[in-house]
Amino acid sequence: MEDTLTVFKASQYCKVSSQTIINWIDAGHIKAYKTVGGHRRINRPDLEAFMRKQGIPISREDLCEERRRILVVDDDPIIVESIVQSLEEDEFDYDVISAADGFEAGLQVNHFNPHLIILDIMMPDIKGNEVCKKIKANPKTKDTKIIVLSAYLDDEKFEQMKSYGADVCFSKPLPLAQLKEEVAKMLQLSRCPLTGELTEGGGQ
Repeated sequence: MEDTLTVFKASQYCKVSSQTIINWIDAGHIKAYKTVGGHRRINRPDLEAFMRKQGIPISREDLCEERRRILVVDDDPIIVESIVQSLEEDEFDYDVISAADGFEAGLQVNHFNPHLIILDIMMPDIKGNEVCKKIKANPKTKDTKIIVLSAYLDDEKFEQMKSYGADVCFSKPLPLAQLKEEVAKMLQLSRCPLTGELTEGGGQ
């Protein structure tokens, strides 16, 4: 689904009339702007934020149209290649990029805005616990899922990493099939956060 919506597209997304969307815009409930020609346009994140606030369900079909972004952070090119290739060939058509060090990873988190990060916490310039805590503490990235990889941590250390913000931990050598299953599970949940009925405030 496109990132900028017309009033008509927004009405289809919310399953209400175009006039209802216009009324919500005029009342200040939905952020919108006007083109040079005077046509209203709505940024999709603004519309979805309004929908979540009002309890308006976001349909699975619409959300599935957006490719999920995944950042792989590891300094082992063989591991990176195997993960990236495996995910790119997955049926969910992920948008996958990689970073080979902590500095590049920081840049990519800000610019690529990944939905999920696969992070090797034993890289020389990365403190895994600090990375996890920083990502989860930032309001812009707090919902980013984190999968931690390491060849040296035991179950106790994995539990500690989860307390820092890691969502899932995997030991190397990496079980790719299990990783793909976990990635799909985690991103499926983030794609479809609302499945219930309209609340009282969500009507036309």
